Amino acid sequence: MKKGSQIEVKIETTEFPGQGIAYHEGLKVYVKGAFPEQVVYGRITKKRRDYADMKLLEVREKASYEIEKKCPHFGFCGGCSSQNLSYEKQLALKVEQVKKLFTEANVSTGEFLGIETSPTEWEYRNKMEFTFGDMEKGGELTLGMHMKGQSFGVITVDQCSLVDEDFRKVIKLTQDYFRTQNLPYYRIMKREGYLRHLVVRKSVKTGELLVNLVTTTQIDFDLTEYVNLLKGQEFKGTLKGILHTENNSFSDAVVPEKVNVLYGEENITEELLGLKFNISPFSFFQTNTLGAEKLYSIVRDFMGDADSKVVFDLYCGTGTIGQIAAGKASKVVGVELIEEAVHKATENAKLNGLDNCNFIAGDVAEVIKTVKQKPDIIILDPPRSGVHPKALDYVIKFDAKDIIYVSCNPKTLVVDLKVLEEAGYVVEKTLLMDMFPNTPHVETVVKLKKKL
Repeated sequence: MKKGSQIEVKIETTEFPGQGIAYHEGLKVYVKGAFPEQVVYGRITKKRRDYADMKLLEVREKASYEIEKKCPHFGFCGGCSSQNLSYEKQLALKVEQVKKLFTEANVSTGEFLGIETSPTEWEYRNKMEFTFGDMEKGGELTLGMHMKGQSFGVITVDQCSLVDEDFRKVIKLTQDYFRTQNLPYYRIMKREGYLRHLVVRKSVKTGELLVNLVTTTQIDFDLTEYVNLLKGQEFKGTLKGILHTENNSFSDAVVPEKVNVLYGEENITEELLGLKFNISPFSFFQTNTLGAEKLYSIVRDFMGDADSKVVFDLYCGTGTIGQIAAGKASKVVGVELIEEAVHKATENAKLNGLDNCNFIAGDVAEVIKTVKQKPDIIILDPPRSGVHPKALDYVIKFDAKDIIYVSCNPKTLVVDLKVLEEAGYVVEKTLLMDMFPNTPHVETVVKLKKKL
């Protein structure tokens, strides 16, 4: 077996995040998007001494437990990976994968409480970022998600099952309109073109809808007709605003160099557990609103009786966890790198009448050096890369009695937990929360206590 060779293997087990594991000629083979019992055919893309990566080209034998897909885009779209599994099977695999990571890292789960289900399996996303492109070179304009296994192909997902009918209507209208205008989509390698992305947000509780068209400034195009088309639609929710974001960045990310409000407002309001949150176009907010309520309820329950305690919410984003925790704390101190998020967090605290929250902008590793108060409870909700080692050192030095770690990446979670265990903390309990049905991702919430 060598790089480039094509082989057939049988998947024996899985590892996080949704990697099928097979063995060939004594070598461990990772196959993204494959599941136990499947016989798959693919091409070796990486070969190392003790493992290989294989790109899945064909499922030659299905697993006995597979079901019919719900979405017509599944298998072509790179968004979902497990619509062919029952929800119960998806949950079982996520539990198995996370527990395996703890075992391999020799880290305790404490009392393992299982996995909480998402309140909705379908149409749960409150935000989606779609890309303009084509399915094949020179083909007609498409608007949707990158195609599975392809670097540049984009498939229109106007029947996507992860979003509701308002998202699907906006995708279809936007694609059809710009097809008639003969405007070029942005080509990253050439750094040429106009149409880049479409970002749609919708509040689950209030039904407010925000449409954000992202383009370069290479063409001066009048968007009045497009705006009027959107305004003339009947939506299940309420069209709150239409934005035009100018982005000339060379990266394939939505960089808001300038945001123009073409209609209405640039914020929508969402509600979580009785609190209101104003969400700007680029605010981080959990993409599964009803799932977020369950996730944050878990955090609040893990706090126990904390009425007179100081809580630090590190990597606080727009302050959602901190504000939900505020009802059980004497004071909440939130720290977040992104200034706009901190501004929103402060605004939202005022909106909710919370006077015991203080949000600070800056790098967590630097800001916590200057904080004079000592926390009773530290809540960690870091990005996928985990807690920065310097920040983790200061977390340990604060000597808080309790730490609640909320992780979207159990691989980096177990690394950080190992450090915390060595510093005298004990994992008391672990509970998974499925925020992302039909994908391999899962949130993990861990409660740690300081040894007496």
